[in-house]
Amino acid sequence: MSTRDLYTTAPSTSTWQVPASGAARFSWEYEDGRERLLALYQKGKDKQWDGATRIDWGLDVDPYDPLGTPDEAMSLYGTRHWAKMTEKDKGDLRRHYSSWQFSQFLHGEQGAMICAARIVESVPDLDAKFYSATQTMDEARHAEIYGRFLHEKIGMLYPINDNLKGLLDDTLRDSRWDMPYLGMQVLIEGLALAAFGMIRDTTDKPLPKQILAYVMQDEARHVAFGRMALRDYYRQLSDTELREREEFVIEGCYLMRDRLRGVEVLENFGIPKREAEELSEQSEFLHLFRKLLFSRIVPCVKDIGLWGERLQKAYLDMGVFDLGDSSLDLLMTQDEEIAERLDAERFAAEERARVTEVADAIAEGAAGE
Repeated sequence: MSTRDLYTTAPSTSTWQVPASGAARFSWEYEDGRERLLALYQKGKDKQWDGATRIDWGLDVDPYDPLGTPDEAMSLYGTRHWAKMTEKDKGDLRRHYSSWQFSQFLHGEQGAMICAARIVESVPDLDAKFYSATQTMDEARHAEIYGRFLHEKIGMLYPINDNLKGLLDDTLRDSRWDMPYLGMQVLIEGLALAAFGMIRDTTDKPLPKQILAYVMQDEARHVAFGRMALRDYYRQLSDTELREREEFVIEGCYLMRDRLRGVEVLENFGIPKREAEELSEQSEFLHLFRKLLFSRIVPCVKDIGLWGERLQKAYLDMGVFDLGDSSLDLLMTQDEEIAERLDAERFAAEERARVTEVADAIAEGAAGE
């Protein structure tokens, strides 16, 4: 079945074209390189994996409760609309919310793949080109995995959210080579990491937990790459140039904050857009979710040297200023450990199954004698 047949509202065109600008840069220096970036490049090569085999696609998923979403997490909970819903309606709502979330993950990963390819093209240093090439492969794998989950397990997709599309458009249209780093590695990937982590840590469903844990293991490296490259570069910029980047971050953060409401889902349940926006804004769960989602962005922005007065005021307005002191290194270490623990648990289960199979074969042979 074509993806177009699974969209709740089919995109008007099958492709989206963003005019590209900026220079493609070659480097003839093949020996020099920053040790930290070259080490990250080596790690990127070592950590490549196959989504077709590392993830257990045989696990069953209930399309009407793919993530184990609690009632309280849905914007309609406690409203007059909720009181009228049957259990079937609530299952449909869970399916739509899960489809909307993972569809935005999918579209974001395709955007990340394109941005990583742009970084390979435009960044002046070869060590950064090397690492970005591994990231491009990572993002392709993530898009493949999210697409497969939506097609095979949920059977429904949502179009790209307008705010995510707007930030991708701004990121790709900018001719400055550092902007794909800032737009993708810091803002879009930082927000996605926090969203992935919240679902990974709360879902009781094994397949989405596997997918999110393994994707996050890759994404932690990507954010580390963006931090290294931008921190080095932004030390060289003037105050005016830094303010321009801060304005981009402020606008991008507001776009990302407003992306999270899932208004499109409520509209598909017959609720007018304005009322859907009001209901979403009244959700206590959404307010908590938003704050957690900026836990990866704010400390990263501060770490790379963008911490001017206007940016700090914007974060105070969003209620996330205090997240600037969070430890990104600790969060990324935890991402690595969770993925490795899932691997260990799966390998142990496979080993137990092999031992049992051998023991059964021996028992059957002895009984035959």
